[in-house]
Amino acid sequence: MAKGKAAVYFCQSCGYESSKWMGQCPGCHEWNTFVEELVDKKTAAKAGKKQVESKAKPQTLDAIELRKEHRMTSGMPELDRVLGGGIVPGSMVLVGGDPGIGKSTLLLQVCKNLADQHVSVLYISGEESLQQIKIRAQRIGNFTGDLKLLCETNLEDIRQTIDMEKPQIVVIDSIQTMYNEDVSSAPGSVSQVRESTATLLQIAKGSGVTVFIVGHVTKEGVVAGPRVLEHMVDTVLYFEGDRYASYRILRGVKNRFGSTNEIGVFEMRGDGLREVENPSEYMLSGKPENASGSVVACSMEGTRPILLEIQALVCHSNFGIPRRTAAGTDANRVNLLMAVLEKRLNLKMSECDAYVNIAGGIRMNEPAIDLGIVLAIVSSFKNRPIDEKTICFGEVGLSGEVRAVSMPSQRVAEAKKLGFTTCMLPRVCMDGLQSTDGIRLVPVSNVREAIDII
Repeated sequence: MAKGKAAVYFCQSCGYESSKWMGQCPGCHEWNTFVEELVDKKTAAKAGKKQVESKAKPQTLDAIELRKEHRMTSGMPELDRVLGGGIVPGSMVLVGGDPGIGKSTLLLQVCKNLADQHVSVLYISGEESLQQIKIRAQRIGNFTGDLKLLCETNLEDIRQTIDMEKPQIVVIDSIQTMYNEDVSSAPGSVSQVRESTATLLQIAKGSGVTVFIVGHVTKEGVVAGPRVLEHMVDTVLYFEGDRYASYRILRGVKNRFGSTNEIGVFEMRGDGLREVENPSEYMLSGKPENASGSVVACSMEGTRPILLEIQALVCHSNFGIPRRTAAGTDANRVNLLMAVLEKRLNLKMSECDAYVNIAGGIRMNEPAIDLGIVLAIVSSFKNRPIDEKTICFGEVGLSGEVRAVSMPSQRVAEAKKLGFTTCMLPRVCMDGLQSTDGIRLVPVSNVREAIDII
């Protein structure tokens, strides 16, 4: 071991520090997550001394002055919606996603839009060369304005460049490639990721620069590195979607400046990402006509209603144990709803295979799609198609009752806008609805009543 360095064990999941290896982390209770790293004792002591010598003084709430939050538009309304209304100066945003999903393309398009608004932008890449970035930029479009590129991984050099250029927006692609010379471990390790994020956070809060960080994800789909990385930043965004499909979903899982329920929908094209202004129409494209086991349901993502097609296929099983498969929703929820149908409606589906799919590859777990799943299963079981101009939403309980859901007016308005003529909804939601001219409302109290009407 090098002189002046000590072996310390870090948990890769939560960043818990220990002087010895342990099988289970006391912080997050995960197994086999500890890795050994060498830490410079002098650097650690110096950092601790700085923390002790802090001269910050506490203040009362009355002494704190509130300033109106100024947001900067990114030029992409879908991204602004997920961020809570725009980019907050001095904030730190972490963007995670699978390899090749489009994280770098998204941020490069944001840089293009900001540069067109005469906002100074500095794009720092530790994974690609300047030539590779220019090739992607030529595919996206013509770049004008104050956009500067830098290929660097040394954080001290990056700090000096930011102090000299004084940009308003900084993009780091990616945090796993950055390294701090004071930390002896390799780039991408727990210590390097944590120290690099802390340095960038200090730059963002100290100089008011907005920093976007690209983070790799593990095979479980979470941002690689210590969990403390997500706690340090202001906003955590996940870029999701099937890499073999054209659509992408930007979802906020943490946001100190807005809601985490909003999503942004994008479509990947040859010239970059394009926003999908009407996701409902996009998800329903290609819906079959007069096909059994297909019904349209309405789900809410934040304040945005999204119509989606729920497909079900119920057939007799050739084995002793029937198969139950769900794509796009929770399989346990599907088993629960099928048990409700067997108990309350006496439908003998215990010897049938059941396959439930949400068309388009999107994933929804809101309870409001329960009624749609139930109607799709019964439609396939009895081989009777449902009117293609009918939409439904509602939560189904264990006794077969159809329970209320949030924001029924927005759901009905979205269905009316897309040309649906009939809407089946919980009876208890009728009181909060306003004018519903142009669409027929069918209130139901339980699943038996809903199936009899259909």
